[in-house]
Amino acid sequence: MTAVLRRPRALLLDFGGVLVETSKRAGWQAALAKEVHALLSGAGSRELDAAAVETDIRAGAAADKCWKDAMSRPYAPRETTHAAFWGDYVAADWPAPARQLVVAHATPLCKRMGELRQDRRTRPGIPELLDAAAGLGIPCAVVSNALSGAVHRDYTASTGLAGKLALEVYSDEVGIRKPNPEMIWIATRALGVEPPDAWYVGDNFDRDVLCGHRAGVGGNVLMVAKGTHDVPFEVRCRPDAVVDDGHGLLDLLTATIEGEQ
Repeated sequence: MTAVLRRPRALLLDFGGVLVETSKRAGWQAALAKEVHALLSGAGSRELDAAAVETDIRAGAAADKCWKDAMSRPYAPRETTHAAFWGDYVAADWPAPARQLVVAHATPLCKRMGELRQDRRTRPGIPELLDAAAGLGIPCAVVSNALSGAVHRDYTASTGLAGKLALEVYSDEVGIRKPNPEMIWIATRALGVEPPDAWYVGDNFDRDVLCGHRAGVGGNVLMVAKGTHDVPFEVRCRPDAVVDDGHGLLDLLTATIEGEQ
């Protein structure tokens, strides 16, 4: 059931699952392992072959997923660093020179991982939503967890979405992650609005709906995506409204504004 919503003064959107839909690329681990192995070999570190590097990249990605699920439970989780991802999750058992090398290159390696790991395309209705919000004087911003926000920024820049966004907030750049409510508060402070005057739109319960609830947003909206109902544990709070895509969100925004007139 949709709650009674008020016209927002800002619209905050998750990246994956809301702004874009993603799909995993087959073989991304092997492709990344080949590049990492070349980096190691070029530096004279030849103890690991490409197959061993790929095995540890797979293990690191799995460990990272488990950690992310666990971090949906604390009130104010921090974000892992690029160096910790490579040094602790991928290269923990590598020879010290090899581990130190990937830690030194952790930021570009995280970005490369993001580029290889997924294909992205803008979800239906999102450009129309952003244009309509601009016409109504409602600024839009991205608030998203990310191992490499730089990958997301490249996407918004290349597709023209960046020009329609007032702000992009990514967890790896600010050092905290949803459901930490500070992620939303960073955006509302930057936009000069109070949380009750903003809508937050995410695609899952344990990071997005919970974050919106903790932050006290005026509209806590769930946009259904392929992983929406794959929850690591039960979350008691529920969204104020549920939409299917950008078109549904625009319909909700339009109906809310018309209902106030």
